[in-house]
Amino acid sequence: MDSLHQDKVAITYHSPAVAWVMGRLYGSKFIIDWHNYGYTILGLSLGKTHSLVGLAERFERTFCRCANDHLCVTNAMNDDLTMNWGLQNVTTLYDRAADLFLRLGEQYPEFKDKDANAAESAFTKVVNGEVQMKEDRPALLISSTSWTEDEDFSILLEALESYEDAASKSKTLPDIICAITGKGPQKQHYEEIISKKSFQHVTICTPWLTAEDYPLLVGAADLGVCLHLSSSGLDLPMKVVDMFGCGLPVCAIHFNCLHELVQHGKNGLVFKNKAELASQIQDLLNDFPNVPKLEEFRKNLKEFQELRWRKAG
Repeated sequence: MDSLHQDKVAITYHSPAVAWVMGRLYGSKFIIDWHNYGYTILGLSLGKTHSLVGLAERFERTFCRCANDHLCVTNAMNDDLTMNWGLQNVTTLYDRAADLFLRLGEQYPEFKDKDANAAESAFTKVVNGEVQMKEDRPALLISSTSWTEDEDFSILLEALESYEDAASKSKTLPDIICAITGKGPQKQHYEEIISKKSFQHVTICTPWLTAEDYPLLVGAADLGVCLHLSSSGLDLPMKVVDMFGCGLPVCAIHFNCLHELVQHGKNGLVFKNKAELASQIQDLLNDFPNVPKLEEFRKNLKEFQELRWRKAG
């Protein structure tokens, strides 16, 4: 706070009163960066009808009017803030992927070969001193989750069960290694469920990766899955932004403004239930690794990859 007197602008997430007070004291312009509504997130744990949720909403609606300007991440949220909250000077500014999230020229081997060959991984082999992709390599599927109530992870688990059944009857579906990153309150519960599965064609791991390793894994993946359901229905999943930054096609669960990021059939697919997700994974991995649809999605993502925060500024 000591440096605020030197700053022209104070930007904060949502609408805390403290930031407004300090801005008034030091004469700084106060801007709120809306990524979601705080009261809807609180409602996930307490329930939408809880008295504290109502109090949080009134607090948020009251102090947000003190801001000079507002930034938000979707046009849907822009409309809501303007029409339902009565705010002015609202600007939509879409999230972009950090510079770390790039499609790698060479795949980084995250997993060891089943035969424990030090020169190979599950995905790569060494031929005449050069690392090459295996023709029969498994597909690498990635999903990032906070293991909370706003992501129903059972949808992905049941879709993988359907894939296991389909792969056991098909010669054109590859084995899958599914990496589910992140940590949260429901992680142990689902890890116990996963440990009881006896899959032959699907391997599930739940690593907690460093900030440096996570982009490497995303950049090496073949397909991403997003289970994020916005508590307000007005924000966009940052995990998809990161995946798109790596040129990674995504299957994402539907909610109101998702189309502002995921364009169904152009840069990914949108599903509404476990049956649709299971069908999409099978369709996108059939005859892997030579899948024209996946390659088309990657090409369509190049425009998204070109605009980064550095260029946007």
